[in-house]
Amino acid sequence: MRQAVQPVGGGEVRVVDVPCPFIGPTEVLVRTTATIVSAGTERAVTKLAQAGLLAKARARPDLVRRVAEKARADGVMDAVRSVRSRLATDMPLGYSGAGQVVEVGLAVDGIRPGDLVATGGGGWANHAEFQAVPGLLCARVPDEVHAADAAFATIASIALHGLRLAEVGPGSKVVVVGLGLVGQLAARLAMASGCDVAGVDLADLPLSVATATGVLALRESGEATTAAIREWSRGRGADAVLVCAAGSAGEPVMRATGFARDRGQIVVVGDVPLSLDRGPFYEKELSLHFARSYGPGRYERGYEEWGVDYPAGQVRWTEGRNQEAVLDLLAAGRFQVSDLVTHTFPIAQAGAAYDLVASRREPYLAIRFDYPPSQPDPAGRLPSARGATARREVAHGRRGDRVGWIGAGNFSGSVLLPAFRAAGFDQFISVASASGRSAGAFAERHGFAGAAASVDELLDDDDVDVVVIATPHSTHARLAAAALARGRHVWCEKPLALDLAELETVEQAAAAGGGVLMVGLNRRYSPAVVEARRRVAERDGPMSIVYRVAAGPVPTDHWYSDRAEGGRLLGEVCHFVDTCAALADSRVEAVTALPGRVGEALLADELAVTLRHVNGTLSTIAYSSARPRSCRKEALEALTGRHHLRIDDFRELLIDGDSVWKGAQDKGHRAAVRAFLRMCRGGPADVTADLIASSRAVLAAAAALGTGGTVPVPGVPVAGAEPADIVGVPAPRVDVPGARPTFALRPGDTDPA
Repeated sequence: MRQAVQPVGGGEVRVVDVPCPFIGPTEVLVRTTATIVSAGTERAVTKLAQAGLLAKARARPDLVRRVAEKARADGVMDAVRSVRSRLATDMPLGYSGAGQVVEVGLAVDGIRPGDLVATGGGGWANHAEFQAVPGLLCARVPDEVHAADAAFATIASIALHGLRLAEVGPGSKVVVVGLGLVGQLAARLAMASGCDVAGVDLADLPLSVATATGVLALRESGEATTAAIREWSRGRGADAVLVCAAGSAGEPVMRATGFARDRGQIVVVGDVPLSLDRGPFYEKELSLHFARSYGPGRYERGYEEWGVDYPAGQVRWTEGRNQEAVLDLLAAGRFQVSDLVTHTFPIAQAGAAYDLVASRREPYLAIRFDYPPSQPDPAGRLPSARGATARREVAHGRRGDRVGWIGAGNFSGSVLLPAFRAAGFDQFISVASASGRSAGAFAERHGFAGAAASVDELLDDDDVDVVVIATPHSTHARLAAAALARGRHVWCEKPLALDLAELETVEQAAAAGGGVLMVGLNRRYSPAVVEARRRVAERDGPMSIVYRVAAGPVPTDHWYSDRAEGGRLLGEVCHFVDTCAALADSRVEAVTALPGRVGEALLADELAVTLRHVNGTLSTIAYSSARPRSCRKEALEALTGRHHLRIDDFRELLIDGDSVWKGAQDKGHRAAVRAFLRMCRGGPADVTADLIASSRAVLAAAAALGTGGTVPVPGVPVAGAEPADIVGVPAPRVDVPGARPTFALRPGDTDPA
């Protein structure tokens, strides 16, 4: 399918051919009929992407801080690789469209294949021939409404949400500052609600269009404009002012204070600068609101991604219900949008449309992309530019290590894939991801022969011997089991599973399928751990290990806060459990775990985990979300009968105070992949049992979080215990909501590692 994208690293908007996205249970696949360009938002996005690095840094200091933090924690080169990988990606454009439903997820109600729906959501309702959109961001279109008009529903919902925040009704005086597309929609919706509307702008086209619809359209001219609004409002001022302007010029919010009445409402809808003077707000006791996109539910994962709607009795107007309200107004003839379209382009000419937006060489309001009525079937592989040649070349190569890759996120491109190339993998066949755009771009950028239309297509591809799984944690076990059952060799990023049932399914598939299994618990392969194990191979007695982790804080919307992905314990502490097991050269037989705060234990970001190993070693993992500037992320100390070991953030190993290894930070990624390649070529695969044992230990820790007690690790005999002592111990299980019955990722999913 064709899709309009903006390269993050710069350059012009381009139209690319990418595989069709595939949907999860809460999503809908839509064959696009029309999409609308939100000129203000999309101009800002493309302008920033096309700017230099310095301009990007000035505009997004939050990202600069994150890069600096990563450089301090993981080293400058890792941070540089991460930035380069991000800059090499393409950004989808668009968020408001309409089309015909092709497929409906199992958890979506009220929508059927063949329905015409309005679609919304950045990253979902893109300018593309097919869209994978959350069910709650799809609204069925009444028969009376054309698809081209329905495509306005989401952009109009922005204006409608701003109007709701203003709390106005019939007879209210409403001023709209900025009569671009959103301003025009806001003015029309206000009039449809019985309000009297005045609009303020500088340009001829928006003023003339507003006048034609009954708006008192005023050219901004300072005090004369203020006086005109005062007269229009019978000397009181406006009940509400909606600031729908966009850009960095002027001070539209302060200008709005002159239009508003005493105790009036000012609602900021557009992206405008803020330079506020307290005086006017205090003197009139004005209320200032900021409208967050289309309404309640926006940016809430539970609503948008998991399909959890809000009860209408509690939240009447969600973003989805705002879409429905717009469509109902269109159907009743009380709201018109078709005359706002000044330019139309076929999606193939998206570059010309964005050139118009950037240059402003002629006036415009709404720009619509139209899509051919007969579009390609959503199924089927899309070769990369070098695909056919590359596939012919690898088809004659040796079998056993031809790679199919699932997951096209930043970690895949910046860390894992370079490790695979360095280890000796050189035949890269296919990529699959939830977003066809990211799979296609990843395949092209990294030299894969092509991109698969779905995970199942990749898994069934007989040209693929090795499957790499670098997807969200909740998909790991099901994808690993599916690949192993087909006889593929599997590299699965950690964690391997989020509960014992998943883990046992993977083990059964590995036993039956004949392929080898490696889990991305790479620290056991780091030079520091390997050398430490070699040096203390003749230790006397068990060890005492203390592993301190200063992981650092993460944003509240980070996947660590998503119970469906397992939290920090299952998602990251698994690394440290396996490292302790490797250093002790002994599996874990029992676990105690305590969360450091009140709340959902599995999502705790402060943890203490104690491990008892079969050989009597005791390991303690102290995991903190703090990251003092003077503190590196990881430090491990171990005592044996004769030696004191210290590993400093995988940069140095000291034994009895002497530095025995020192170098650039190396957490063992490349060595782990080299070991996996040997396994694929028939080498020893004993490590798989150890990795599964560590996975069981982490699941036992998750079970222990809820009790604070000691939980035996299933399948590991407890030293000194009679068999009867552990018979009947319930298997620790972490029930994670949101499990998906099909091999479907979500649009926008990236590998959290």
